[in-house]
Formats: sequence, structure tokens, C-alpha cells
Amino acid sequence: MELRHLRCFLAVAEELHFARAAERLHIEQSPLSRAIKELEEELGVSLFARTTRSTRLTRAGTLFLEHVPRVFAALEQTRDSVRAAANGFHGQLRIALSDGISPSRLPALLAQCRLDEPEVDIRLFEVPLSQQLKGLNDDLYDVGFAQSDEVGDGILAKPVWRDPLMVVVPARHPILSHKRIPLDEVLRYPLVMCDPVVCEGHARQIARVLRAVDVEPLVAEQVTSLDLMMALVSAGFALGLAGASQIAANREPGIVARPLAGGLPMLTTYLLRLDGEPFETLARFIERVGGIESPADSKHAIPARPDTL
Repeated sequence: MELRHLRCFLAVAEELHFARAAERLHIEQSPLSRAIKELEEELGVSLFARTTRSTRLTRAGTLFLEHVPRVFAALEQTRDSVRAAANGFHGQLRIALSDGISPSRLPALLAQCRLDEPEVDIRLFEVPLSQQLKGLNDDLYDVGFAQSDEVGDGILAKPVWRDPLMVVVPARHPILSHKRIPLDEVLRYPLVMCDPVVCEGHARQIARVLRAVDVEPLVAEQVTSLDLMMALVSAGFALGLAGASQIAANREPGIVARPLAGGLPMLTTYLLRLDGEPFETLARFIERVGGIESPADSKHAIPARPDTL
């Protein structure tokens, strides 16, 4: 089995069309078909069910597809490690980020890492939570951040940052008559929500808050980033819900942040890693994480001037 076999398989599996896959790989269809046949003979299974009208993955092909991208990810990381060593780095830390982790903390954390250990090459990977968990188990990542502690066996989830949950409101919206906005009042209006697949942990925490009121939220739009949420709120499309530090780090004009009435729900960010004793570089990184704060952290206070965010 050679890498060319895997590249051919991946192209066909994603296109489900031999002609398009050949065009994507810049080869003729005949050598592509031959490569797939060689791979199937090597594995002793059929990876594709082909007719004159369609191509689909078999059960074996679907299973194989789950593993092949990891091979290329591991090769890419090996290439990066070699290049980092050639550029003078003497170690590497691979950090996965899920659920729109607050950018207000990340620059401070990375700057402190660079100051303390400039010889360590830091690699960041923005991935969905499910991919982060697989990557931690498959040694593709050393550590990660997400807003979920539902991580399965073998992975530790340590709460490291907490943010007050705020309502993000377009300027001059009528709901701003409330200094603290009741949740049932929020649910009278359309909401911009984060996609539960892309921001799985974040969406779960928001859903738990919304379940306190027996009203189904009216979702105007599902977005894949908090930046897009802020842009849509600023444009007057809907209201949003986000952590105080996430709002503070956003520079979108025309938005106002207000706390919820009747308590202050918190969004928790977790540090994820494999269970067991961390290696020295990772242990030092975990110590640094605990020292990174935002104005919303240890006091759990509302930002002093929410109307200026």
C-alpha cells in the first residue's frame, strides 16, 4: 500500500465520482481505477459499490474513510516537526481549539508561552469537538480547549475559564429597556445561534440555559463562528448569546451586551488532555493556562460598561 493509493481512495470517497476524482488529482481515469483496484486487492475487500450510474462507499469503505485522513494528518505533523527542528525549535505543542474559544485569552496565553519557552513550536488546530477527541486519542494533539466536559473515557476535562453569559443586542433595540434582561423576554425575539455541530460544547451549554424556560427559541440563523454572530446582531438580524470575554474581544460596532436577569449563568471552558502524567512541556503549559484571566474571570463580574462593548 502506497500513499498514492490512499490519495486516490480519498478523492473518490469524497467525490463519489471517478471522473471528477481523476480531474481533481490531475490524472486519467484509467490509472485512478487501477490504483483503487490495487488497494482493494491489498485489503481484500471492496471499498466502492459501482454501477453505470453511481458510486458509493461500501461498509468497509466507510470504515476505511474514517482512518485515512488521520494518516495524512500525522504525515503533515511529522513534516511540521522536522521543519520546526530545522528552524531551531526543540519541542512542539499541538493544541486543538473547539467551540469558538475566547480570543481575549488566547493571545495572552500564546505570548506567555513564547516568552517562557521560545524554543517550543506551538501548533494550533481549529476543529469540531468530535475531531478533537479523536485527535487526542490518536496522538494528533497534545492538549485542547472546548466548552464541554462530555469527553468519554481516557480524557480529562479540567475547567479552566468561566465567563458570564451575556445577551448580545443590536443598538437601539427595544429590549434594551431592561438593564438585566429576563430570559423569557429574550426568547420573544429571533436568535442567532452557533451551529451545534461546529460548536458542539458551546451549543450544549446554551441549550441548558434555555431549558430553564419552557419556550422553544426562534432560531433566525445558525452560524459557524462567533464573529459572524456578532456581525448579524450588529446588522439587526437577531439577538445573540455569548460569553462576556468573547463579546469584549469583538470589535463589531453597533452591539450592546446585557446580563440576564435572575442570576448569572456561566459558560465554562475546559482544558482537555489524555488521562495520565503529562510530559514536562505540557505540564508547564497547563500551569500557564491557570494564570490567564480576563475581566470576567475570578470575580465572575459583569464588564463595568456593558453598553460600550
